[in-house]
Amino acid sequence: MTRKPRGVTGQMEQVIESALAPGRFISYNANFDFVGDLEAAKKQIARLVPTAPELAVSLYETFLAGCYEKAEEIDDSSGSLGRFVDELLCGWIKARQAAGADPDETTTRLLAWMDDDPYGFCYQLEKGAAKVFDKAGLAAFEKQIRARFDAATTAVLAPGKSSRRNPDYQRRRCGDILRTVYLAQKNVDAYVALGEATELTAQDCHALATMLVSRRKPAEALCWVERGLALDKRNPHGSMAGHDLAHLKRDVLIRLGRGNEALDAAWAEYRAHPSKSSYEDLMKYVPKAERRSWHEKAIEEARGTDLQSLIELLLETKETERLAALVRQSSDAAIEEVSHYDTEPAAKKLEKTHADVAARLWCAQGMRVVKAKKSKYYDAALSNFERARRCYEKAGLVADWHRVVSKVRSEHHRKTGFISGFEEIVAGSGPSEKPSFLERAKARWGSRRSEDGQ
Repeated sequence: MTRKPRGVTGQMEQVIESALAPGRFISYNANFDFVGDLEAAKKQIARLVPTAPELAVSLYETFLAGCYEKAEEIDDSSGSLGRFVDELLCGWIKARQAAGADPDETTTRLLAWMDDDPYGFCYQLEKGAAKVFDKAGLAAFEKQIRARFDAATTAVLAPGKSSRRNPDYQRRRCGDILRTVYLAQKNVDAYVALGEATELTAQDCHALATMLVSRRKPAEALCWVERGLALDKRNPHGSMAGHDLAHLKRDVLIRLGRGNEALDAAWAEYRAHPSKSSYEDLMKYVPKAERRSWHEKAIEEARGTDLQSLIELLLETKETERLAALVRQSSDAAIEEVSHYDTEPAAKKLEKTHADVAARLWCAQGMRVVKAKKSKYYDAALSNFERARRCYEKAGLVADWHRVVSKVRSEHHRKTGFISGFEEIVAGSGPSEKPSFLERAKARWGSRRSEDGQ
């Protein structure tokens, strides 16, 4: 006989087991739906935390056990399932805290899972854990990690007396975890001491500056920002920390009443890398009364940047005439190099007012697909060419359309999966002339109803 569990525990265990689908392999493409079912079960457990935290702890542990068992039956287990397990472990911490469990015991068990992690489920778990630990839990976590860090440091300094296989890695790993903990605690002094004991990085400086800003100490924050930027300059390729520090510097300067310096820094960054994002950042620091003149200055400065960034910028700033002029002076080959994520919205924007320019943009998108032999996107290419034909006709440039037709026929006539559809467009038909899937379905359904006498 099959055992039938009873009560809330039994019901929830059945929900968990059903969601985990034991025995069924989950392919990569099915990961999203699978984890969605797991999320529904997790939410039911979370609702028990305020009223029955001990039960929630037990169910979280059952769920975790099931996930580890399921790991061999899912593709990319350290991806979507890994993130889900991370959330389960954070839920387990909150339930333990609600149940009044001993923080040291909670930390000991959590670290045991982090140490024995065959599927990578606990990778950087400390980032989520630090956010859900209460004050006592975070202190207990810091205490045990600090003990490991100190032991590893001793082993590094006296390697002959250590039984650890890789104390240097252990020291770096514990140092990274401590950084996360100190940031969560906003413990500036401990973070500084750790940075001095290890190797201070630009990311450390950003973390320290952020904590000092939250403490309303912008002058001290600026010192750390400058130190971090100096460290980042040693990296020949720069880093994300350097980018974040540059943004933070401007915000700190504003807090210090040095808005002109913040504007100068934003302008310098824009001049180095004109783009939609650097333009948006620049305009945050421009006084309202001066925005028009600064806009003109920024657009003029961007003339020498790459075509894709310039199209994106002109589109974002609604500079339609300048956008049209830019496309007109650009070669077909150059336009074809631009991503369709930029050329498509530009073409749609220009169809009504600058049909000749829109036609070239639609052609460029179609050509990119056909030249790359991306057969699964041939339908999109055909749609692009159909819109190009209409734009050429609207602009009275039929001869230009005929030149496009000749080129496509000459260079791509062997692509049988594409050329027949292209010839339909040339003949005046095309994808938009044909009924859609739902239109065909409704027509067929209507004919069936008629035949049935309904």
